[in-house]
Amino acid sequence: MRDILPVLNGWYAAGLPFGLATVVSTSRSAPRDPGAAMAVGPDDEVVGSVSGGCVEGAVFELAQEVVASGEARLETFGYSDEDAFAVGLTCGGEITLLVRSVTAATDPAFGEIAESVAAGRPVTVSTVVDGPAPRGATLAVWQDRVAGTLGTTGLDVAVTADARGELALGATGLRHYGPRGERREDAVGVFLHSFAPPPRMLIFGAIDYAAAVARIGAFLGYRVTVCDARPVFATPKRFPEGVEVVVDWPHRYLGGTDTDDRTVICVLTHDPKFDVPLLEEALRRPAAYIGAMGSRRTHDDRMKRLTESGLTEAELSRLRSPVGLDLGARTPEEVAVSVAAEIVALRWGGSGAPLTATAGAIHPSS
Repeated sequence: MRDILPVLNGWYAAGLPFGLATVVSTSRSAPRDPGAAMAVGPDDEVVGSVSGGCVEGAVFELAQEVVASGEARLETFGYSDEDAFAVGLTCGGEITLLVRSVTAATDPAFGEIAESVAAGRPVTVSTVVDGPAPRGATLAVWQDRVAGTLGTTGLDVAVTADARGELALGATGLRHYGPRGERREDAVGVFLHSFAPPPRMLIFGAIDYAAAVARIGAFLGYRVTVCDARPVFATPKRFPEGVEVVVDWPHRYLGGTDTDDRTVICVLTHDPKFDVPLLEEALRRPAAYIGAMGSRRTHDDRMKRLTESGLTEAELSRLRSPVGLDLGARTPEEVAVSVAAEIVALRWGGSGAPLTATAGAIHPSS
């Protein structure tokens, strides 16, 4: 959804209605997570995807019908069975989609939502999915204000409180309430779609490997910063467009930078005068991933120095060193793939083993 918002906002600003299909719930090996979206706009232009190609043709027709009627639809797609021409998911999973028409009349806050997402200002969009409330009605919730309504004051109040909680976590999902916001009832389904700022990737050491890791980090959706104390190396022209480049001592820069449980920290300096004080700082603060480049000999020396600095065993256990999964990588680009693979595996609890050597669901419930 975040990726297609600029196109949608262009249609919206031009006064062109469009059909928007959003994944609101999944089960088993569904190909896309809740929040994935596809839109059908003017001249039948399509952006986004809800299933990787399995049901997009049917969703295209649904979106056209919804724009014509103005009535939101809730549709579920499952396995397509033996019929080769049936519309369904070949993966054996199931997805439920809310398909609605977006216009200035139905979504007066849509432009402001798109601007907030583009500017990195957190916002949660709450949309009625089913039940005794207007299907497709939306309530946009920021930390300091709201826009829109879900039909009743009680429902708006309850959803606003939950939306702000979800926003703090960057979480997205389906919630249920009573018609007036009663917490222990499930008559009304409301999809809470949180748009928190992208997670950060902090790369220390402006070497060739850093450029490759920065490139793949941006591809994965991180807001990437490269920091190095050496101005001759820390120059924007050496890194992909959009990557922030900072000249500063790594530990000093990190000490003045906020991190959270989604932040990725990659230490590529493999020089004790840089990476030891940096890792002392990193291992004592929130982060999803902390990895450090270096040989096993470098790692052993680094661990000895970090232990002498007073870091606890629990703190040291957070360090992924040597960095990356064992892919046999040689080039900077291959090493970047190795690092990215470890980050993804750690995020979702993956084993890093070939799928041919595993059994069970490919996408287990998280």
